Amino acid sequence: MADIISIDDKLVLAKEKKDALIRKRKIQAIQKIFQCTQCAFKCEKCGTQIGQELDVNRNKNRDLRIPYRLCESCAEEYVDYIHKHQGKGDPDCYWRNDAWLELWRSWIAYQGSIDRYLKSKEFVQLLHELKQNRPDE
Repeated sequence: MADIISIDDKLVLAKEKKDALIRKRKIQAIQKIFQCTQCAFKCEKCGTQIGQELDVNRNKNRDLRIPYRLCESCAEEYVDYIHKHQGKGDPDCYWRNDAWLELWRSWIAYQGSIDRYLKSKEFVQLLHELKQNRPDE
């Protein structure tokens, strides 16, 4: 009789395990978004490590606001992408064709999707939940 397992204890343990798994998934969802898409030290397009060149890049292209963190190469492409939409662009870069324009359009749309997701009420709720439920430090 001493080996009888309490069903209540078993249910509590199962609920605690399930809650821990859900919390782990929530934390992973947030980590993935911020580590993969919001890193301040890498180019948002190609993933190259960036640093000081970001400021140089911004000053170099003062006439055009670049709303993304881009390395020098991607920033040059972005500027050319915008110029091509204005009927200009670098004619020497013949490889920047319609497929290249579509690539940039798709990438910009993808960035907009990420932004909308980060601002969605469900994601904001997730952030608030984890902030409220974090263990005391």
